[in-house]
Amino acid sequence: MTLLRSITSTATAVTLLSAMPAFATPGANVGVSGIVNGQFGTIHQNTPDGKTGKWGLILKTLDDTDVGVDQITLAGGGYTGWHNHPAPVFITVVEGAVDWYDGSEGICAPHHFAAGQSYIEPAWHVHNAVNASGSTQARFIAVRLNPTGTSGPVFRVDQPEPNNCKF
Repeated sequence: MTLLRSITSTATAVTLLSAMPAFATPGANVGVSGIVNGQFGTIHQNTPDGKTGKWGLILKTLDDTDVGVDQITLAGGGYTGWHNHPAPVFITVVEGAVDWYDGSEGICAPHHFAAGQSYIEPAWHVHNAVNASGSTQARFIAVRLNPTGTSGPVFRVDQPEPNNCKF
């Protein structure tokens, strides 16, 4: 009877623990400074007649849109923590280097970006940016086009570490 109670108690504990929600992973040694945020209403821009060579642009939003720029610094060994955004973010590394992890990728391998390189964080992709150095600062500029009302702290949605990204 004691063995049965022990097995039942253990099974109950495992079930409860596995049913608990995963917790967000906050960043460490990270600083975010808002540089500018502008409200543009609904955007409809198209350059069919004003192309530069073969380059053209079609940009259309379906609702009021903010365009903003933020500066993010990661001290040596710092990281942003797992999170996502309701819109894409255009990143340019301006100092040091970052390893960017996309939780939607099967193997969750780092994508390395050094000063002068750029990448796009897709909307709603769970990701984490990690300073590639344990001692020197990394700094990047983030340009975002996002729904009005989601700028500032609400633009970042904390997420738990994806199961495929345990490192």
